[in-house]
Amino acid sequence: MFRAKPFSRFICFSVTLLLLLRCFVSAAASDTIVDDEDDLKGYEELLALDEEEEREGPQVRSSEAGAEVLSKAQRIVLELNNDNTKRVIDDNEFVLLLGYAPWCPRSAELMPQFAEAATTLKEMGSPLLLAKLDAESYPKAASLLGIRGFPTLLLFVNGSSQVYTGGFSAEDIVIWARKKTGAPVIRLSSVTEAEKFLENNTMFVIGLFERFEGPDYEEFVKAANADNETQFAEACGIEVAKVLFPDIKPKNLFLGLVKSEPEKYTTFEDTFVKEKILQFLENNKFPLVTMLTELNSVKVYSSSIKLQVYIFAEANDLKNFLLLLQDVARKFKSKIMFVCVDIAEGNLAKPFLTLFGLEESEQTVVTAFDYRINSKYLLESDLTPSNLEEFCSGLLSGTLSPYFKSQPMPNNKGETIQTIVGRTFDDLVLSSLQHVLLEVHTPWCIKCKTTSKQIEKLAKHFRRFDNLIFGRIDASSNEHPKLQITDYPTLLFYPSGDKLNPIKQATKSSLKELAAFINKNVKGTEDRRQPSEEEATKDEL
Repeated sequence: MFRAKPFSRFICFSVTLLLLLRCFVSAAASDTIVDDEDDLKGYEELLALDEEEEREGPQVRSSEAGAEVLSKAQRIVLELNNDNTKRVIDDNEFVLLLGYAPWCPRSAELMPQFAEAATTLKEMGSPLLLAKLDAESYPKAASLLGIRGFPTLLLFVNGSSQVYTGGFSAEDIVIWARKKTGAPVIRLSSVTEAEKFLENNTMFVIGLFERFEGPDYEEFVKAANADNETQFAEACGIEVAKVLFPDIKPKNLFLGLVKSEPEKYTTFEDTFVKEKILQFLENNKFPLVTMLTELNSVKVYSSSIKLQVYIFAEANDLKNFLLLLQDVARKFKSKIMFVCVDIAEGNLAKPFLTLFGLEESEQTVVTAFDYRINSKYLLESDLTPSNLEEFCSGLLSGTLSPYFKSQPMPNNKGETIQTIVGRTFDDLVLSSLQHVLLEVHTPWCIKCKTTSKQIEKLAKHFRRFDNLIFGRIDASSNEHPKLQITDYPTLLFYPSGDKLNPIKQATKSSLKELAAFINKNVKGTEDRRQPSEEEATKDEL
């Protein structure tokens, strides 16, 4: 791979921006307050869903259904306020608290998942109390708990808090909460228990042991304690284990991962060591092709698989591509993560596409990232099995050339200041035999306007120097491995004899100071035509 250091800031910006944009989905929530005197006494009642609502016949419109889900979320989770917060946390061994703001769409999105988790945990007999706090209405309580952003999830164990580190679906919350407040492994002793477990879990680890003791079993439990995302189950009989993993071979020691996707069953074939078990899960917990959503985005961004291929397309096209993508992904399993993004989901797609200058694209786009060296790549041919496989092979072997975005090549004929783009930077700057004074700017930079006016005056004044070029490049739309600028505006002077070591000029310099610098460093042939009196007057700085 061409390893010239690219724009690492763009990749970091992408991930940061994506996380920030998670709160851009439209939603709304209203809140009810549980009476302070009866809040704990009424908790059992709050957790019970109305049977009549569960038996509703006709389907309501999606907007009405969403409002009803939020209404349930408000009823089954205990509401805290300034008066009862400390008492609830002090009086309960385990409290999982959701700090939210009514105006935050991400809070509204998480609320029904949190409520569903509360119901599931209650049915399981969990000792965990789930509660929520409107941090905007009760800033005193929010400050006491250390809630500063929305949404915030905190687990309190005997009054001491720890930050929630799990996923954001109801199942993710249940798994994380059970591991933190109870046994990290569910023991299955009968076929009936295994069948019920299978109904309630879409992804899990199953361990088969002759006895629940010994070094191998201890490493298994250590891995279960360390992993916060995957439910672990154990069995001591082959018949029980077969309910969960039908292809299991008769043996006394086995570990396998079960998922609800084409690659449903994966067998662990290494020694039972905690770190190896955890790495096995990290490499295999995602589907062959992951559909990026608001709920799983954090998991995807934090994956230990640092080579990632992203396919951006319309939802229907992604469905049509799925088999193709799965076939290719199977060949690079555990080495490259494949992620699909609905191009209509602007909050998820646009920050990535902006890195390639393709934010307005409505066509299928295939990109890749190597987060080990902060490089990005673009498939510039059609999406076919052979093209995609070749693209992925190059990504894996390090032979792909990094992608640097560029505007179309401009027509600079007759222009006093040459417009430089990513594709012309080599020819017009690095390979040019002339001196180059380059202005690096962005459209959103306020200070750039002042500098641009100065450069325009300088370019006009020195237009008769035939060995000097004035150039301007928009750094927001153009990239080059030899141009890594973080401050705007920036003025760079490229001497004709040493283009690899440009001289940075202070943008606060006056016109006369910049003109003196140019006169000193540009020693060439000036146009011998004498300017007219009018031209000379206009040329004065």
